[in-house]
Amino acid sequence: MKAGHIEYLVTNLREAKRFYVDTLGFVLTSSDRGHLYLRGMEDRHHHSLVLTEAGAPGVAHFAFKVASEEDLPVLAKLLKARGCKTEWEDAGSEEGIGKSLRAQDPFGFPVEFYCKAEKEDWMLQRFDRYKGAAVLRLDHFNLFVPDASAAYDWYVDDLGFGCTETTETEGKDPKLWAAWLRRKHTCHDVALTTGKGPRVHHAGFTVPDRGSVMDCADVLAASGYLDRMERGPGRHGVSNAFFLYLRDPDGNRFELYTGDYLSADPDWVPIRWKLNDPQRQTFWGAPTPASWFNEAMMVKSLKSGGFMRLRLPAIVDRPNYLLPGGRATK
Repeated sequence: MKAGHIEYLVTNLREAKRFYVDTLGFVLTSSDRGHLYLRGMEDRHHHSLVLTEAGAPGVAHFAFKVASEEDLPVLAKLLKARGCKTEWEDAGSEEGIGKSLRAQDPFGFPVEFYCKAEKEDWMLQRFDRYKGAAVLRLDHFNLFVPDASAAYDWYVDDLGFGCTETTETEGKDPKLWAAWLRRKHTCHDVALTTGKGPRVHHAGFTVPDRGSVMDCADVLAASGYLDRMERGPGRHGVSNAFFLYLRDPDGNRFELYTGDYLSADPDWVPIRWKLNDPQRQTFWGAPTPASWFNEAMMVKSLKSGGFMRLRLPAIVDRPNYLLPGGRATK
């Protein structure tokens, strides 16, 4: 049905609370010795972001909400047919979440599928509680995958996602470089981008408007987090969204995101971009730093408990991905 939640690994929960709750304005639903369960003002369920204390930063899992519990065994069968490791989680194994299916998907990402979650108070009109970025809800995940075409086929053909936009390489025989895929009727729930992976590039959280982004930038700078603002503010060509990319105190990346579009029309034709179009990533805004192209979050292995090994992409011609001085990234 939609992107449901994501679990970030952090090395200091106290500092993470100061950043996410006290400064950015996430709602703290509950906490224990090793976790913070957070949500946005528009979220009606227990959490959309989990912060888990660990020895190193990264992503433990991300999750999609499904329509009914009957969908879960169908997904388990599909994943097992692809040779994926799966695990059943009983209700209560993850606070606030009912019975769920965890899997290492065909591309190495730790993914959870669930239907039921504990209901929480809807805070949308509690304007007296808005602060920081006034985060409303989780919008999407952005993933680095070595083979964007194969990942596209999995999400579209097997999981039933629709495609809103694509980026393709230059030349006479263009290859798929990136795709924006959705289940809810916005621009995307998941974006697939060619890169060294499996890694999560960022999770995007919706905020009310452009003013919320600018106000948050003021608050971050005044709170000692100037160096946590990595890219933006600006506007994307893909998605049309106004954005600001942040890195938390451990370097985990997320996006403040607003102003994308409705994609409910059944005859939607995907918008196609060329890789070298200068307005594809930045319709307007300051030049993108090299860190945004090269760095991303490692993901956990369900089997070993460590981080997944990375694979290089098959497409290596990246004329748009240059470091200062014109040196191509690796």
